[in-house]
Amino acid sequence: MSPIKVIVHGAAGKVGQEVVRAVCGEDGMQFVGAVDLKAAGDSLLLPDGSGSVPFATDLSGILARCQPDVMVDFSIASATMAAVRVAAKKGVNLVIGTTGLSPDDIKEVERLATENRIGAVVAPNFALGAVLMMHLAKIAAKYLDYAEIIELHHHRKADAPSGTAQMTAKMMAAARGKPFLRPEGRDAVSRGEQTEGVSIHSVRLPGLMAHQEVILGAPGQTLSIRHDTINRECYMPGVLLAIKAVVKRKGFILGLDKLLGL
Repeated sequence: MSPIKVIVHGAAGKVGQEVVRAVCGEDGMQFVGAVDLKAAGDSLLLPDGSGSVPFATDLSGILARCQPDVMVDFSIASATMAAVRVAAKKGVNLVIGTTGLSPDDIKEVERLATENRIGAVVAPNFALGAVLMMHLAKIAAKYLDYAEIIELHHHRKADAPSGTAQMTAKMMAAARGKPFLRPEGRDAVSRGEQTEGVSIHSVRLPGLMAHQEVILGAPGQTLSIRHDTINRECYMPGVLLAIKAVVKRKGFILGLDKLLGL
């Protein structure tokens, strides 16, 4: 069986570099090209020093030259959609981990996947532990009426609140079939952004990576569900899972939980 040919859009970024290493070390996959606005030179050395692949700022040229099966995107929201439109029209399957996409952006990815008969996986978080944290919060949401989320990230994260926090709140509300209750007489501005009755508090500081705590409350008790990201390597099992799945499952998939059967 031929290996899955993968290019990485945003390959010079911190997560992009991890994706390159992971794909290069995975049996059944072949890293064939890279794209980044910061591309220096026309080739990117492979992590193990065994050679190089084409590297450019122009996605169309890389697509034509490398003929990939999958494009993995970990760039920035303003660059993602332009890249997705180009890749989808070329019949390239998509794995998208860039945060900050709007609801309209996500709807467009779904439309492009359907129209071009490709697979597309969009996930706000590829860390398996984070996906499990959201799943457990969804289960608990059925039994407790009050909830808040504290999400903490490094100071260079572009969006706030995080996509993971917003999706967690929406999943929890959907599981209970109604918004959460909120304490009365509180200043809405000082209580964080509201999503389905859940206040989301965003912390941005140097020294942080990616962390989220869901706190549910009821008379006389609280329940906390927390996930901590130690380094960016934690995203790679989820990314590799999505690459393998997206070449087999045409259409649009939102969230890694669908691939895990949760």
